Amino acid sequence: MPQQHPPPTLGQRRLIVSADDFGMSAGVNAGILAAHRDGILTDASLMVAGAATADAVALARSTPSLSVGLHLALVQGRASSDPRDIPGLVDTAGMFPNHSVLAGMRYFFLPQVRAQLETEIGAQLDRFLGTGLLLSHVDGHLNMHIHPTVLAILLRMAPRYGIRAIRLPREPWRISLRLDPRARRRKLVEAAIFGALAHYAVPRLAAHGIRSPDQLFGLHQSGHVDERYWLGVLSALPAGVTEIYSHPARLDAEARRWRPPDYEAEAELRALTSSSVREALAAAGIARISYRDLDRSPAPQTGPRG
Repeated sequence: MPQQHPPPTLGQRRLIVSADDFGMSAGVNAGILAAHRDGILTDASLMVAGAATADAVALARSTPSLSVGLHLALVQGRASSDPRDIPGLVDTAGMFPNHSVLAGMRYFFLPQVRAQLETEIGAQLDRFLGTGLLLSHVDGHLNMHIHPTVLAILLRMAPRYGIRAIRLPREPWRISLRLDPRARRRKLVEAAIFGALAHYAVPRLAAHGIRSPDQLFGLHQSGHVDERYWLGVLSALPAGVTEIYSHPARLDAEARRWRPPDYEAEAELRALTSSSVREALAAAGIARISYRDLDRSPAPQTGPRG
C-alpha cells in the first residue's frame, strides 16, 4: 500500500523525487531500484516499449512502495503500435525519429500524423495498464507529452485511462542558473519554450481536474543532477509541491545507446543515495511524497515561474 502522509499545511514544502526511463535497460532499472530502496527516490516513469520493460515491471510489482507512471515515448525509441498502423510516425522497423523539434512540427501541422499519434498514445497507455501497475501520472521522453497536440490527446483520454496527474515542466530558471550558470543560452531557450508550453497547459489541466507539481527541477540540468546540485536546490526550494527528476543508472550498453555521452547517470544515482542529501532534506523539514499523493495536495499554483 502507498505510504500515507498527513494533510499538508500552508506553505509546507513537499517533494516528489522521480527517475525517467524505467525499462530502458537492465542497468537503468537497477539504478532506479537502488535509488528507491537505498535512497530518496519516490517515483519512476516506465517506458512500455523499452528493451528491459518486462524486467522493470517485475521489479515494480515486487516493490509496491515505488510509484510508477508512464514515460510516453514519441521520439528516440520504439513504438508500441504496429508500424503499418502509424507510418507517419515511425520507420518500417517501428522506430521513432531522433530529432524532437522536427517530429514536434510534424505532430502539430499534419492531420494524418495527429490521428496516428492518438493510436500510438492509446497503445502505450494500454500497455501500461496491461502491466497491472497503478498509473500514478504521465510524463514524456524529452517532455514531448506537453506538446499541444499530444497534451490534447492525453486530456481526451484521461477519463478512460484514469490519468490524474501530468508532469508540468515549469522550472524556476533563476535558481537553476544561480546553481549552475553553464550553458546559459540553452537553459534560457528551454525556459522560454517550456514556460510557454506550461502556461498553455495549466488551465487545460485544471479544467480536466488533472494535477501537477507546482514546479520542478531537472529540466535544465538534465543528466547532471548531482549531489552538489541537489544540495543547492534543497537550500532554495520554494513552497508547495516540487518534483526533482533525474536519470540514474548503473550504466550498460543499452543505456549508452540512448543517453547523451555526457550524462552522469552514476553520479545522479550517488546523489539519490547520498547521506548528505538525506540529511539536508530532514534538516529543512521537506516532506517526500509521490505522485500518488497529489490528490492530497493544495491546488496547483498558476503564477509565472522564474
